Amino acid sequence: MVGWHPDAVNYDKWPGLTAEKLLAGLEADKSRLNSLGFDTRLGFIRSAEAAVDDVVAALTAEDYDVVMIGAGVRRDDDHFLTFEALVNAVHQHAPRARIAFNTGPTDSDAAVMRWA
Repeated sequence: MVGWHPDAVNYDKWPGLTAEKLLAGLEADKSRLNSLGFDTRLGFIRSAEAAVDDVVAALTAEDYDVVMIGAGVRRDDDHFLTFEALVNAVHQHAPRARIAFNTGPTDSDAAVMRWA
């Protein structure tokens, strides 16, 4: 599960969302996936400049069946280039992994399950 670290999110763009709610939603999705037998990792990115390097480091350390890129990266026009770079990094460094997308911090498990 790849997405912005809760401390790196501009919450003005996501009314009603807070760092605490974001983290709680992601941790709940992670727990649900783990209970279904997945070995789930949260791959937080903190800046556009370091995002690809951070994700490539994770992708080359282990094999992944599914890589889920979060809505905060995908749906924010300010992060379009980061999203594009991450999709290409996953394609290059985890070519066997399926790529999934959530709609927010509470349905990452559903996104992964669609492709697992």
